[in-house]
Amino acid sequence: MDLIERIKQKEASFSKGQKKLAKYILENYDKAAFLTASKLGKEAGVSESTVVRFAYVLDYDGYPQLQKAMNVIVKTQSSSIQRLNAAAKRYETLSPLKDILKTDMNRIKDTVNEIDEKEFEKAVESIVNARKVYIVGSRSSGFLAEFLGYYLKMILDDVHVVEFTGEVGVFEQIHRITPEDVFIGISFPRYSRVTAQVAQFASREGATTIAITDSMQSPMTSRSKINLIAKSDVMAVVDSLTAPLSVINALAVAISIRKQDEVTKRFQILETMWRDYDIYDKKLL
Repeated sequence: MDLIERIKQKEASFSKGQKKLAKYILENYDKAAFLTASKLGKEAGVSESTVVRFAYVLDYDGYPQLQKAMNVIVKTQSSSIQRLNAAAKRYETLSPLKDILKTDMNRIKDTVNEIDEKEFEKAVESIVNARKVYIVGSRSSGFLAEFLGYYLKMILDDVHVVEFTGEVGVFEQIHRITPEDVFIGISFPRYSRVTAQVAQFASREGATTIAITDSMQSPMTSRSKINLIAKSDVMAVVDSLTAPLSVINALAVAISIRKQDEVTKRFQILETMWRDYDIYDKKLL
């Protein structure tokens, strides 16, 4: 149950102060998510203790968990303008450089602590044994799909990164998917409706579906047999996707190790081609 549902379910029992706080959060969640309990109380016109008690009334373990719930709403429901306004307020007295680098570090730490290694191994096994691999990612997740596809094409025989040429075009590119194939759907807030729909189609066709997403509450997980959870964050109009990129790096490395003999032969050919055609500059700059 998300924060909005909890508020609606319990609002009849709220005190006057809690109702005032709930109204403020629902109307200003893009700002509230970045405030301390004390500052949120001041903005909403209630005491800090009311904010802390409100978290417990909603069955959270404390304010930090309530704040995480507000961040989920920011990631999934706020517009780019709301994100930008929230970031401008957040960085009025704070430099974004070190704060954003620290945020990326924390998301990687969260991913290290929470990612399921058994799910990761299942993903590697499925990809290694697939007849064909389809990769889908749209909007900000598109570069992740291209990045994964770039390396898997060097390792595997048949990898297809689906191009977003309109909704019908996306489905047309995977309409021949079979139970021998693997579908990798990459989606982070704000989640792509089309990516989730294509994943559902691939699942119905019997393909092994793998989701690379940020949470088990993501619309991708219910459509996927294997879920790789990599934490993301919101940076104004930019999405923090450092942790997902690290998980994709790990996938490519693990798959290349599993197919080391084949990959070695492929790279022997590639290295010869790169050398013969001067693909890389040999001069020291």
